[in-house]
Amino acid sequence: MLISLFRSAAQLIYLVLGLSTPQNFPPPLSAEAERDYFARARDGDEAARDKLIEHNLRLVAHIVRKYYGSSRNSEDLVSIGTIGLIKAIDSFRVDNGARFATYAARCIQNEILMHFRAQKKLGCEVSINETIDTDRDGNPLTYIDIIATEDTIADDLDRRIRTIRALELVKSALDDRERQIIVMRYGLGSAPPQTQREVAGTLGISRSYVSRIEKAALEKLRAGL
Repeated sequence: MLISLFRSAAQLIYLVLGLSTPQNFPPPLSAEAERDYFARARDGDEAARDKLIEHNLRLVAHIVRKYYGSSRNSEDLVSIGTIGLIKAIDSFRVDNGARFATYAARCIQNEILMHFRAQKKLGCEVSINETIDTDRDGNPLTYIDIIATEDTIADDLDRRIRTIRALELVKSALDDRERQIIVMRYGLGSAPPQTQREVAGTLGISRSYVSRIEKAALEKLRAGL
């Protein structure tokens, strides 16, 4: 969300200022003007802070173009680098003797490198719902199936297998009306479970008829299990 926010902000700045080429970026500030804007920004002047951002955007573009020019996501990297630039502006102290451009370049590079590290870490993550094996009946087993406490793993796996089998039987062992009522009664679709009276009202049949169909369907499922 943060990257998306700054991507939009960067695009807005480019649009308003016409920053389509490096030549169109606002020129770097003089040392005196830079000190003045930093002093005003420290006093809460948002306009001064914005000026510091605008006049240093070319530094972000330069770093992305120089070190990551072959990247397919250069627009994202400019947005991420802009986050680093803003962090640099908010944390820089004029009286420390360092040049702001040197300090900002390091912050921009760090922000981009942090992004790449995060992407690499995410690339190594595995979903707990990923199928890793199948049981003897051909049903899928996922990581979440086997990540459980020692004393319940057998029960959990058995329950999982029976659940999968029951869902298969709903599709194969029941007729259309039985399947429809079981799905509605137990919330097997996208809708929540419904009472027999609610099912009867939806289908335009009596509640007792729903009850009889449900009972017969459950007997079929029980036999199949």
